[in-house]
Amino acid sequence: MLSACSSNDDQPNPTPDPIPGGELYFPPVNGSQWETMSLKSLGWDSTKVGDLYSFLDDGQTRAFLVLKDGKIVLEHYNGKDLLALTDFDKTKVWYWASAGKTLTSFLVGQAQEDGHLYIDDPASKYMGDWADVTTEQLDKITVRHQLTMTSGLDDSGDGFCTDRDCLKFKAEPGTRWAYHNAPYTLLDSVVQNATKQSFDDYFNSKLRDPIGMDGFWRYSGYNHVYYSTARAMARFGILILNKGVWDNTTILGDEQYYKQMINTSQDINHSYGYLWWLNGKQSHMLPGFQFKIQKPIAPNAPGEMIAGMGKNGQLLNIIPSQNLIVIRMGDNPDISLVPAKFQDEMWAKLNAVMK
Repeated sequence: MLSACSSNDDQPNPTPDPIPGGELYFPPVNGSQWETMSLKSLGWDSTKVGDLYSFLDDGQTRAFLVLKDGKIVLEHYNGKDLLALTDFDKTKVWYWASAGKTLTSFLVGQAQEDGHLYIDDPASKYMGDWADVTTEQLDKITVRHQLTMTSGLDDSGDGFCTDRDCLKFKAEPGTRWAYHNAPYTLLDSVVQNATKQSFDDYFNSKLRDPIGMDGFWRYSGYNHVYYSTARAMARFGILILNKGVWDNTTILGDEQYYKQMINTSQDINHSYGYLWWLNGKQSHMLPGFQFKIQKPIAPNAPGEMIAGMGKNGQLLNIIPSQNLIVIRMGDNPDISLVPAKFQDEMWAKLNAVMK
């Protein structure tokens, strides 16, 4: 059964000496101005930064940012841009991979708030006959199931393929959690058909432009991937910290949807919201596996962390009570399908700086 609230038996991990969040800063929508905050003002250990950066560089990191109260505390770039022509810096774009699922989740909430769709509607209302299942089975798959990775469709073949013939029945919707990219990708069609606009145009007008993000969506095979600078990802992080409000402008005003988005969304994988990963739970499941790992996603990170996590270690980590945002973009740091180990080790290095 789907649940819109966090499990009572999953409590956040304790965080050592957190610095509470202060007033949140919003960089101007236009221009490159961005205020900074010094390590000294936070009482952080500058002698440990070199070790953190060495770890990141060894892990093929291209961009790394830490923001406190919306201000930049650490900003580090390494290596070459995508074309390997110039050094990577704050002006270079990189792909979000599955960390971009968080953008889609937010946009679906906006489309619902605008009255274009309802997440408990059958997805077929917006896409017609989109999966190779019976009409009865199809009508049970809702937009919420797409948001929570519980569509019940078979992910054992090409999990990226969005063609109707690729989408077969595996289990009743809501009874099986599986990280299946195709039903997620088809949320683009849900938004597009519901709003009568292209997905990209709706995204740009509703989310990207109002908060001053740069970036663009591009298809890679079946996948629709977002590319931007690391600072654009930071802007989205600030928007999430401020619960969908950018400075004095409400971007997403549906408080119920926002809360559901960043809390446990179903009873199978407590570490998953609406396309957001949740730390601090007693167990988690990872893409490609049907078993539970009996520990939080990142034991070294604060238990309250919510995260966008993408292939090759594209990371957007948010710690709400501390107004803390950590971003990592780059090439694959290790051989794992999802670099969860790298993310946890990154936090161990960062904790040494923050203590």
